[in-house]
Amino acid sequence: MFDAFLRLLMAPAPARHDPEAKLALAALMVRVAKADGTYDQEERDQIDRVLAAQFGLVPAAAAMLRSDAEALEAEAPDTVRFTRVLKESFPLEARAKLMEALWEIVLSDGARDDDEESLMRLVASLLGLTDVDSALARQRAEKE
Repeated sequence: MFDAFLRLLMAPAPARHDPEAKLALAALMVRVAKADGTYDQEERDQIDRVLAAQFGLVPAAAAMLRSDAEALEAEAPDTVRFTRVLKESFPLEARAKLMEALWEIVLSDGARDDDEESLMRLVASLLGLTDVDSALARQRAEKE
């Protein structure tokens, strides 16, 4: 009985995919998409696809999550709040995959902008990732 309890205590904490983490990721995706001064339907569609794949959502649920995230992103004063939730909710390896998903959003319009690059460097740092981690995530996103 005590062995099972000790194993439970010593096991790594599972990633929380609670509504707060989902909404934080979606809001961060919206912020990244808006970084270049445009936010078009192509970027919205890409966010919906990434959210659906990341969390196993049907398209309508992903679109609703994105819509909620757009409202949250418009009111949030900084990016730190989103990244803090993600850093607490996902282990390091998963955060590298989140970075790849964010790069997919940046690259969805076919161009990289200085403001997007700057924001992505900040996000990588806030997620506890290095510039190399971010560059590798970008390369993976470019191949998709």
